[in-house]
Amino acid sequence: MGELKVKKLKDSLDKGIYIQQLLTDIDALEYMLNNDLLEQSPIRIGAEQEFCLVDRFWEPSNKAQEILKTLKDPHFTSELTLYNLEVNLDPLILEDRCFSDMHKELKFFLNKASTTAEVHGSKVLLTGILPTIETKHLEGEYMTPVARYRILNEAIREIRKDNIELHIKGVDELNLHHDSILYEGCNTSFQCHLQIDPKDFRAAYNWSQAIAGPILSVCCNSPLLLGRELWEETRISLFTQSVDTRASTFFLNERESRVNFGNEWARGSVVDFYKDSVVGFRSIIGADYDRDSFADLANGNIPKLKALGLHNGTVYKWNRPCYGVSEGEPHIRIENRYIPAGPSTSDEIANMMFWVGVMLGRPKTYDNIHDKVDFKDVKGNFFNAARYGMASQFYWDGKLISCQELLLDHFLPMAYKGLYSMKVSAKDVENYLSIIENRIKNGNGARWTINGYRKLRRTHKPRKALNILTAAMYKNQIKGYPVNSWELPRNDEEIVKKEQQKVGHIMQTKTITAQENDSLALVLRMMQWKEIHHVPVLNNDLNLTGLLTWTDLENHLQDPADLNTKVSDTMRKKLIVTGPDTSLAEAKGVMSTNKINCLPVVKEKKLLGIITMNDF
Repeated sequence: MGELKVKKLKDSLDKGIYIQQLLTDIDALEYMLNNDLLEQSPIRIGAEQEFCLVDRFWEPSNKAQEILKTLKDPHFTSELTLYNLEVNLDPLILEDRCFSDMHKELKFFLNKASTTAEVHGSKVLLTGILPTIETKHLEGEYMTPVARYRILNEAIREIRKDNIELHIKGVDELNLHHDSILYEGCNTSFQCHLQIDPKDFRAAYNWSQAIAGPILSVCCNSPLLLGRELWEETRISLFTQSVDTRASTFFLNERESRVNFGNEWARGSVVDFYKDSVVGFRSIIGADYDRDSFADLANGNIPKLKALGLHNGTVYKWNRPCYGVSEGEPHIRIENRYIPAGPSTSDEIANMMFWVGVMLGRPKTYDNIHDKVDFKDVKGNFFNAARYGMASQFYWDGKLISCQELLLDHFLPMAYKGLYSMKVSAKDVENYLSIIENRIKNGNGARWTINGYRKLRRTHKPRKALNILTAAMYKNQIKGYPVNSWELPRNDEEIVKKEQQKVGHIMQTKTITAQENDSLALVLRMMQWKEIHHVPVLNNDLNLTGLLTWTDLENHLQDPADLNTKVSDTMRKKLIVTGPDTSLAEAKGVMSTNKINCLPVVKEKKLLGIITMNDF
């Protein structure tokens, strides 16, 4: 999509021109497939690294455009939000030391990005979901000002005719409505590409689906979103819902989300796969084209199939077939989109090698897996892995088997076999697959994140704990060690200096509230039971409208008849409030000046928490 000036398909003429180009591209691909014009060897690998940018407080930085401009390197490109960027690595032939060579290139580009980011007061961080993202970072001002993102957002909103809905339930639960696709920008991944023999497409693609769940389980590292523990790989659910064109209705909606795993095995060629994609998903954006793909073929040129690429770029399969041209040769590859960014570059290259090795180590007995295994077991494995990570059990060969047993006894031997068959350096294989083995035995990035956050929450409020956790991620990453050897963050770290701290760092977020029509006697008992001195009062729209304090209620304790009233009759209605980004010094000054001991923390009349003198 980044190669084209995309536009909305406004009318039937626009749609007609685009659809004609799309159909021509499919016909051209079918011609190339039938006439053996698609490259079969050598096999190449490639990768795309998405990464986060954080500021000195370890929160999302909005400097992506400035950093990209300073970099002046075509390997780097923008992402949906102003706190993400992407670097595209050069494809390599799958042989010898290709993985360690890719690792060197990856570190080179990330070091280049880090050096440039420092100039703009930012740091580069690798993680599937940045822990310090807050709702304010998901507002329109954080969308990268590039036409294709705005157009894609508008197109999805127009199809839905409603706000985006998010509902993710794990240990905690998240329910949100949002007016844009910006929640998709929370996700960063390490997308791996493996070229395949186009004649082997059905077997190779179905195998990539079959192994997805077990591979994902050992790679999970994104369990937190907005301070809530959700899935071990929350990206899977978040990405699915954040660009979903299906609005909720009273009727059963059978269409798939644009982000999907699929509902059945691939049964034909890669051309058949693309035909099914066009049938299943409407084209939502278009572009102007100055070349005809069949005309290119007639002139002895290899077409780029840009219309097909554009359509494929708005259907987000977790295993996505891609057409491309490398060194003048057209090819088909599978893009693995479910592996998250981080926790370290060593972990990422190990994840990629593990996936590539298992892909190439496919036993012949699985060449026709679509005739032997129920697809729903495979799909169930994938979502179990996303929810439970390495605590998952998988259906494999008709048996229910633990994650650790399947990976250690079946997948690792397959990976070794597949890599050695391609004459990949034995030293590299031992180095990177030992990282996978140690992670299987000792825990993945998701468990490090959860254990670290729970440890920090014993002594810190949520926002500060997330800041410290993010800083600890960064410090471990720059050391280069894989996540299974990381120490948990220390409780005594002072990541944000006291003079730089804001209300949001220390406010109480789990706040007991009352409703305007509640019984005053009931609320009094609640305050006595919980030993609290301040209760914010909300109306039916859940907006903050008042505050009850123990001082106010003490006057009523002498006369029980006074308690037979509503909260709204007694609460304070003239409120002094603050916001989460107010400095602690300013908040403390407001409380001292007004001789009050509590400040409700609000945003657009919605209560976020409270801060009291005790919190200082």
